[in-house]
Amino acid sequence: MVIKYSSNCLYSVLISSILLVFLTLPQASAQEVEKKPSLISQEKKLKTKLAVGRFSNETNYGISLLRDGDLDPLGKQAADILTAYLTKTNNFLIFERPDLSKIKREQNQSGQSQNIVGVDTLILGSIVEFGRTTDGQRGLFNKKKVQVAHAKVAIRLVDVRTGLVFHSATGEGEATTESSTVLGMGSTSKYDATLNDKAISIAIEDMIEELITTLSGRRWKTDILQVENGAVYISGGQHQGLQQGDHLIVMKEGKTIRSNQSGFDITLPAEKVAEILIETTFGDSETNEGSVARIVSGTLENGRPAGFFVTDQ
Repeated sequence: MVIKYSSNCLYSVLISSILLVFLTLPQASAQEVEKKPSLISQEKKLKTKLAVGRFSNETNYGISLLRDGDLDPLGKQAADILTAYLTKTNNFLIFERPDLSKIKREQNQSGQSQNIVGVDTLILGSIVEFGRTTDGQRGLFNKKKVQVAHAKVAIRLVDVRTGLVFHSATGEGEATTESSTVLGMGSTSKYDATLNDKAISIAIEDMIEELITTLSGRRWKTDILQVENGAVYISGGQHQGLQQGDHLIVMKEGKTIRSNQSGFDITLPAEKVAEILIETTFGDSETNEGSVARIVSGTLENGRPAGFFVTDQ
């Protein structure tokens, strides 16, 4: 016996199958959504302290006998651009170094105490290549002018505790402007000074991602201000990415021994002594912020223990 299905019947079966599949999706999707917040909360980046130091111009461009090389505008411009890029990431605490003397002078005039904060990493850089070219083409009825600026920068990351250069990077950039006329009509272009800015900016952009990745991989740590009956007061608050509920680790620094082989002081591995949980933060800026935590495992003596630090890993 042959069973025949009408088109209406087949259509109903198809719709029912689609609805059955669709109704089973929300439960799986809800489970995935519940998992995402926990993953996001685990991805916490605590801010390390950086300073952009000397950024010199090692080329002959723009340097004259009437200008101090340390005040060369290209070098200062490169340092300002790099500082702006790092600040925009909101991943670091950036402290002033090239204009530090101006800050100290202002503090003296306003009667404020000089409390210059030390940093974890000092960034040093140089403009190692810079040049400009102007090319032109002239025909019977047209004229073309092309201006090109090329820049190459090199940076070094220095651990201020040891003076060791732990990373270096280079970036190159080129900026171009073009003008042309036909039968005396069209665009004209004089010397374009903004090409210098664009070439340096592009050169820094060329290596900024590598730089940020390296800096973000450095270990974050802070110090213990005071321990009082189970309450642990540490440096750093909301501006450094700390918040209520964060788990941190208290480590005891290893002994530092001078290596006869390398001549460097080598610190032995630190030892975990306690775990703490952030309960609240206080302060209103990077310079006066702190956090209050309680001990959840291990022990710490009252007072300000020497040779201890707090980290997130």
